[in-house]
Amino acid sequence: MATADLPGPDSLLRRTLGEWRIGLVAWRLLVLQTADPAVAAGMRGFSTYRAHPWRRIEHTMDSGKRLFFSDREGLRREVARLERTHRRLAGTDEQGRPFTASDPAVRVWVLVTLYECMTAMRELSGHPLTPPELEQMYGEFRAVCAEFALPDDLFPATAADVPAYMDRTIRERLEYGEPVRYLLFDMLREAPAPRRLGPLKPLWPVLRTTAAHVIGTLTVADLPEPFRERFGLPRTRRAALLSFLLHRGMRVLMNALPEHRRYRTPPAGAPRNPQPSAGPSSRPVRLPAARRRKGTDSRPARLRTFFHQVLDQTGDGRIGAADLQAMAHNVCWPLELAAEREAPVYAAFESWWQQLRTGMDTDQDGQVTCEEFVTAMLTGIDSEPSYLDQGLHVAVRAVFHAVDTDGSGHLCADEYRKVFGGSRVHLAELNHGFRQLDHDGDGRITEDEFVRAFTDYFTARTDNTAGSQLLGRP
Repeated sequence: MATADLPGPDSLLRRTLGEWRIGLVAWRLLVLQTADPAVAAGMRGFSTYRAHPWRRIEHTMDSGKRLFFSDREGLRREVARLERTHRRLAGTDEQGRPFTASDPAVRVWVLVTLYECMTAMRELSGHPLTPPELEQMYGEFRAVCAEFALPDDLFPATAADVPAYMDRTIRERLEYGEPVRYLLFDMLREAPAPRRLGPLKPLWPVLRTTAAHVIGTLTVADLPEPFRERFGLPRTRRAALLSFLLHRGMRVLMNALPEHRRYRTPPAGAPRNPQPSAGPSSRPVRLPAARRRKGTDSRPARLRTFFHQVLDQTGDGRIGAADLQAMAHNVCWPLELAAEREAPVYAAFESWWQQLRTGMDTDQDGQVTCEEFVTAMLTGIDSEPSYLDQGLHVAVRAVFHAVDTDGSGHLCADEYRKVFGGSRVHLAELNHGFRQLDHDGDGRITEDEFVRAFTDYFTARTDNTAGSQLLGRP
């Protein structure tokens, strides 16, 4: 497909994708994409959606903004980042079938489902796009997709061909595996409270049960009829009524709102830069709150906290190469690093994984359990002064150099916030953590001060060190 002009600020694509009500079909989109066997295998082996669902969703939304609301340079940077990420997602699934996220047919499916969900949103609201509007939006959509350099013959030729493509793919390729069932019925019931709930967090166990039921019911009702027929997901009258009320009600509400309130991502102009996630994990590293008897070694409890909150990115109770790769991804993603600056971060975390695997994987299964981690880490720290230099410090120094964007050799407060901040951590806590690490009070953190904080976190026998306050007070 020849290079075409990208959608403009007032394009039908941007206006449709930018509306708040796109959230009504977001779960439907995830289910359709995950039903592809290669996507499901990638989620099982590499995704952090179980342990960090909100961060995973936030990254997906950020990527959508970068793809569909950027200029051509921003779009090409995002496409290049996605391609580097997808090259790392390959292996064999539970049935022994090889898979790769770089498969062009899989990537086309993921893209086309986004377009199809936009059209479904309009149809479900009772105000479907007309055939000329469908062709217009599909042309705008394909102009963005052209930057992926995928074979044209894998895409539906026109908007009118999309329904047949969806029907054929659903019937011939999709599978209703465990990841799909988990998304539909279990993910929200197990999800931790979003940080933005604030004082409502105590109500989350009740809220998530209600949210899980509503979203699951709505998603099943809104899935394409061929999908529901093939996998035995009936659309009950109650589900149909819920879908009718929510979609029509949101359409009325959006039309009544002033223009600036209607859009999650304003159509006019590029979006603001996404807020960065927090360091190697977007969940703060905090020491256990329980008081300990004087003289008790606090390291085991702290290491267990680090294992579960930071290392176990995939949430399966063990760590492997995919977990360390996910940590590297979460460092690079908010910084929008170029390939030459991204590669050392991935290499450093791979080096750390090799140290962990060699010294901790006692049963040689390619995985490290929490107790294997704690036991081996304490043994290594106590017996060899340079133990942390061989693994943890390699990764920490790589993070420092990635965040030190101006190459000054130190982190100012703004750069520190890129490592540990974002909208989910209060500014006062970040400032407190920065002051704790800034030992000489000169308003900046050197590489040695940065590394020392992580060293203290792993080695201090009490909780009274600056390293225990990387994200503020414990």
